[in-house]
Amino acid sequence: MGAVDAAQALADLTEISAQIRAAAVASADGSVVAATLPDGPAAALARAGSGMLREAGARAVGVEARTGEASVFAVRDDAHVVAAVAAQGAASGLVLYDLRTCLRRLAEVPEPAPEPEPEPGKPKRSRAKKKTDENDPA
Repeated sequence: MGAVDAAQALADLTEISAQIRAAAVASADGSVVAATLPDGPAAALARAGSGMLREAGARAVGVEARTGEASVFAVRDDAHVVAAVAAQGAASGLVLYDLRTCLRRLAEVPEPAPEPEPEPGKPKRSRAKKKTDENDPA
């Protein structure tokens, strides 16, 4: 399967994980690439996820913060951070797994497009060369 764009990866994520209320994908520099939220809240979620990962340390690849009303999760790789808000009591392992799956989909190397096969048809004939001999009466 080839790489998907960030918007499609988020659409797939929210389809498979009913526990996720909102999510955002940010690039390594922190800019929002895609989100299920408007720009302002999406940027805030991306910053929160990046901040949680930064505070957890360089070796952390996934984190969770719980409040009384919801949980915030974040995962990262070298190119992206995916942050999400999930319902209270969400299964941490399952949500983190779904977020890592989203990251993997973003990181997949696109497959080269297959070469089109030639259309079946008549074989091409080679053209006969014209004779240009001056002594030829034809």
